[in-house]
Amino acid sequence: MKISRAWLQTFFDAPLPDAAAIGDALTFHAFEIESTENVAGDDILDVKVTPNRGHDALSHHAIAKELGAILGIPHKSDPLQAVISLEPKTDAVKVAIENPDLCRRFTVALIQGVHVGPSPDWLRERLESIGQRSINNVVDATNFVMFNIGQPLHAFDAGKLSSQNGHSLIVRKAKDKEKMLGLDDKEYILTGAMLAIADGHTNEVVSIAGIKGGKPTGIDETTSALILEAANWDGVLIRKTSQVLKLRTDASERFQQVISPELAAYGLHAAANLILELAGGEIVGFVDEYPMPQGKREVAVSTEKVNHVLGTELSVEDVGNAFTRLGLPHAQVGDHFTVTVPFERLDITIPEDLIEEVARVLGYDKIPTLDLPPFPNAPEVNANYYAAEQTREELMAKGYSEVYTSVFADTGERAVANKVDSVHPYLRSNLVDGLTQALRRNVHNKDLLGLTEVRLFEIGTVWTKKGEEMHAATVGEKEKPEEQIVKPEAGDTYNTLALSIAARYQSFSKYPFIVRDIALWVPKGSDPDAVLQIIRAAAGALLVRAELFDTFEKGDPSTGSGQVKLSLAFRLVFQSLEKTLTDIEANAAMENVYSEAKNQGWEVR
Repeated sequence: MKISRAWLQTFFDAPLPDAAAIGDALTFHAFEIESTENVAGDDILDVKVTPNRGHDALSHHAIAKELGAILGIPHKSDPLQAVISLEPKTDAVKVAIENPDLCRRFTVALIQGVHVGPSPDWLRERLESIGQRSINNVVDATNFVMFNIGQPLHAFDAGKLSSQNGHSLIVRKAKDKEKMLGLDDKEYILTGAMLAIADGHTNEVVSIAGIKGGKPTGIDETTSALILEAANWDGVLIRKTSQVLKLRTDASERFQQVISPELAAYGLHAAANLILELAGGEIVGFVDEYPMPQGKREVAVSTEKVNHVLGTELSVEDVGNAFTRLGLPHAQVGDHFTVTVPFERLDITIPEDLIEEVARVLGYDKIPTLDLPPFPNAPEVNANYYAAEQTREELMAKGYSEVYTSVFADTGERAVANKVDSVHPYLRSNLVDGLTQALRRNVHNKDLLGLTEVRLFEIGTVWTKKGEEMHAATVGEKEKPEEQIVKPEAGDTYNTLALSIAARYQSFSKYPFIVRDIALWVPKGSDPDAVLQIIRAAAGALLVRAELFDTFEKGDPSTGSGQVKLSLAFRLVFQSLEKTLTDIEANAAMENVYSEAKNQGWEVR
């Protein structure tokens, strides 16, 4: 999320430190800073908000609040603590919500007499500094509020909506194959799993809920009256809709994190007033459909528990000061604190959440490092895990190589409800089928692997009519496939294992290899390893494997003296990590080997 230092400064009277200090403060107490850049004299920080804070921290207000708590700098005011009223009410717009569980709140302001035009310099510069394009004073006002306090909004041209003694909006499930032309001039085909805002009189979709508005009701220079909307949508539904449509917007990013429905009123109020300031007009009235209000929450914690969890010796004053700096209203009785959780902080639900807040605002570096106490008893190893490890060790000792194959299969006893693809619609009922396919694919790599025979095994779950079972199976070029259930044996003790460890891992090239054999007559008594080392050096960097595969002795009839020669045959494997080798390149490497063999006085057979 792009955050402007100049924008942050508007929340404070006291000057903020430079961008580097702001970045350090956030990194060590709240959120990581991905990068910092200067745009037209303004420092822009790319803040990586953690998933647990996506519901409240995707705004300049939230980051300013964090900075104020961390640095001890007082705010001018907190816009989310103001008392607001969505009054007066109006009957000129009717709102109906068919799925209150998917739309917890829908607020509207009807504004007449606006004059749409360019935004003032300050607003255009604010938005452009964080990579947003200025559109017009009305749309820019809604975007400013979203980036300022975190509530997405949308403005409809009221004159482009049908009217029968007033306007009507309905929140409903979309119909399969229902279409909408978006503000980006793209046509979107909806499904019944999506949520839409429709014109209540014509039933035509005018917005994809929480994601994208429709072009037919968009704001332009002819707009004189508008319906301003701020709503609260189900995060899971917004995420799924965004994925299906391949449409990610700044609004959808916030809604899918799940934001408080209370925020809608603050967003609507702020945007409506800003539009009056920038575009003129007057507010006819508000509509507030809030079928599932968010309740107030209180979470209690004691100083004793804070110190017990953190291993600290904080005083009551330390804990109370941390809550005050964080803007967490609280009541204190002795060393016990009861915090009234701000509506936007959906992440604070249990005492441990408050303890985390204390720890991060005071600084994790203030928490002492302590050794964990020793376990009173040896940890017990899971019986099924133990049995699998024992089987794995036995098979590896016998020369088998372990592989992992897909759990999805062409046939089986358990069909997959949500198919990964149409090719493998079942869960596997055995391991042998997948292992056999793996054997066919790997048998051609024997030379590269330095194996005389490929022998594979797998330990994994299979699904039968009886349920899930852990199986082990083996296959090999010269043996019959075998498969059996893996289960603990009676009398096994599970407190010790010879655990498998990988001493070294080396990735394979994705390009094919070339094999060449060479047989040499060398003097009797020659060391095959020494000969191989000379061959390796001559072959060059493309040689990835070389091994002796045959040797015998024979008298040399050409000398007539019965002198015995030693025959050594080597297999050389060439491969590149960067490209497919050609025969020309492999032959060039072999010519170097032949030349070095001649220099050594060896004879190539």
